[in-house]
Amino acid sequence: MTKDRFRHVLGYIDRHLDGDLSLRRLAAEAAYSPYHFHRRFAAVVGMGVHRYVQLSRLKRAAFQAAFRPDVSVSDMAFDAGYESAEGFSRAFRQQMDQSPSACREGPDWERLARAWEDHEQVRRIHMAVEHAHGDVGIVAFPETAVACLSHIGPPERIGDTVRRFIAWRKAHALPPGKAATWNLVYDDPDDVAPEAYRMDICCTCANVLPNDHGVVAAQITGGRCAVLRHVGSDAQLADSVRFLYREWLDASEESPRDAPLFFQRVAMFPDVPEHEAITDIYLPLASRDDAPVCAPPLT
Repeated sequence: MTKDRFRHVLGYIDRHLDGDLSLRRLAAEAAYSPYHFHRRFAAVVGMGVHRYVQLSRLKRAAFQAAFRPDVSVSDMAFDAGYESAEGFSRAFRQQMDQSPSACREGPDWERLARAWEDHEQVRRIHMAVEHAHGDVGIVAFPETAVACLSHIGPPERIGDTVRRFIAWRKAHALPPGKAATWNLVYDDPDDVAPEAYRMDICCTCANVLPNDHGVVAAQITGGRCAVLRHVGSDAQLADSVRFLYREWLDASEESPRDAPLFFQRVAMFPDVPEHEAITDIYLPLASRDDAPVCAPPLT
């Protein structure tokens, strides 16, 4: 009961980062006396409620600064609950070791990756993603033409590649609402040298013209795939991938095909609350002529 109550509060915080997240409001969501809620939150979650709210707001602002150039610093400050851009910038700098404007110009990716470790640990424990075998569907995925920008190098530097790809998409009027976003995942960052890590950043596109961004035409190979919907933070995405490989594959008696795992980014943070981000995970499967093809539960 306590676990569900505080999971609800964490989800409420995600959905209302630009709204009233006062102690009294959150205590009401938890059906707790405000005189005791802050102590109970800290005891259960392992972090004070004010600090958790601050980190949640600053994390969204940092991702907006890095990846959403259309969001102004003053809008970030207002949405984060600060009365002035100066106060917001001070808090941002304390967390990120750079100002919001500097983060927009050239993010410190290593710091961006480390800055939210405590916040993400809370989410792993109290907003854990859970799957059942019935959540996995098997589909006949069609061969798909994409525009592709390969990232080869340290995983924490992938943001530079993403920013270049976003710039290319903007220049060619291919927003996510018009052209689906894909990631081709060649390596596990824990199992490969940082300089050898590869992930391709892609979007659906039938015709890629020569350009200065390094974007090229490519294909996502068609065939049978297991597909599992991950709803939640990217920090927990690896848990969903492990479920497919460790639990579902054994139970299904399926075998992976010689093709990389890939993701479709259906809804992305910071455009949606972090716990509502949606990633569909596709695991290419070896062909089975007698295997039924059924639609996955993606509604």
